[in-house]
Amino acid sequence: MWLAAVFVWIWHGPAQNPAARADYALVLGAAVVGDRPSPVYAARIDHGIALWRAGRVQRIVFTGGRGPGDDLSEAAVGQDRALAAGVPAAAIVLETSSRTTRENLRLTRAILSADPAPRVLIVSDPLHMVRATQMADDLGYAAQPSATPLTRYRSVSTKVPFALRELYFLHHYWLLGA
Repeated sequence: MWLAAVFVWIWHGPAQNPAARADYALVLGAAVVGDRPSPVYAARIDHGIALWRAGRVQRIVFTGGRGPGDDLSEAAVGQDRALAAGVPAAAIVLETSSRTTRENLRLTRAILSADPAPRVLIVSDPLHMVRATQMADDLGYAAQPSATPLTRYRSVSTKVPFALRELYFLHHYWLLGA
């Protein structure tokens, strides 16, 4: 029953405030192909840009390092897309070393260390929000979820495996803190 309850929680995600404002949109990294974002990452980047355009955040933080075979880091790919969309460089913060959600958040926290509790809107896929916001809260962020309105995971056949993956990784985090 426990696993079923947590699965349902992940499936529905944490409550979101569509009018929430913050200092930063913290866009969690995802795969890139060469110098282009994957469809999943493109949706995250575009949502961060939309939050900035709507005046809901002052700055956008793009996270993620460079994987094997990638020409650019995930963060640099996010920055390039944002600059092309008209976001000024002064409104962009980069974290270019992380490889996991926990590292995205931990390394960004160090970059934003001048702020004791940075207000952030966590930008990721809807099914990733429970784990991401919990990690952000544990690291001292004043975090709220802002899930991408468009996601590659739309059908039950794509959502269930992603939710099961999150079920595993959420328990891994709870048990091991990583």
